[in-house]
Amino acid sequence: MRETALPQPPAETVPRGALVAIGLLLALVVAATAAVRLSGVNVRAPDAATLASRALFFEDRSNGSVAVLAAARRTVVAVLKGEQGFVRGALRALVRERRARGLDQSEPFWLLGRADGRLTLEDRATGQRIDLESFGALHASAFGRQLTQAAAANVNPPRGPKDPPGGAPRK
Repeated sequence: MRETALPQPPAETVPRGALVAIGLLLALVVAATAAVRLSGVNVRAPDAATLASRALFFEDRSNGSVAVLAAARRTVVAVLKGEQGFVRGALRALVRERRARGLDQSEPFWLLGRADGRLTLEDRATGQRIDLESFGALHASAFGRQLTQAAAANVNPPRGPKDPPGGAPRK
């Protein structure tokens, strides 16, 4: 029996010039990114005005839920049930930074609602902040509800040292 060779499809190759161009472009992007990062230039867009701010504490409960407490009166304004993975993850990152700096949990976290609709979770004890819109509207809304629930409970705290002029809106 005689073996017959099957025809082989032609090998597709990318032209060498295209590969070199892609490599150079990639190297240029990495170098430009590194130059900006190392220069210390602030490339963040300025924050919009703060329309609402709430000082909040978050407590893990024995049943696995997370209680959201208004800082002014330590009253529960919401209980987050279920996994709440994003909320837990965001808080875990801020708490980890406090522990790394040897700070206690006596200072509240601040949830800021901006004029452009963005939400920021801020830890004034460490200077850390999480721009929640970076994680999508669904995740940001998990925190956004805390602004409206705290306002509905009429638990606005007194103005903090870093609040904008005029302070948090009062009900």
